[in-house]
Amino acid sequence: MGTVHAARPAQTLYVTIRRDELRQLKDERDQLRQELAQLRLLTQGTQTQPLPVAHHAPHA
Repeated sequence: MGTVHAARPAQTLYVTIRRDELRQLKDERDQLRQELAQLRLLTQGTQTQPLPVAHHAPHA
């Protein structure tokens, strides 16, 4: 049998993110959601043509 360890209380981690980094993450999230929707349509067999996927330029 394995060693029993006492459970530790949950810890909260705080981070700081710049607005431009947040915008980039949101853009990437939106692109991934669009790609996921396209893949779901393809796997369901209801898609006849690929959907256009917008590619965002990386933010500096």
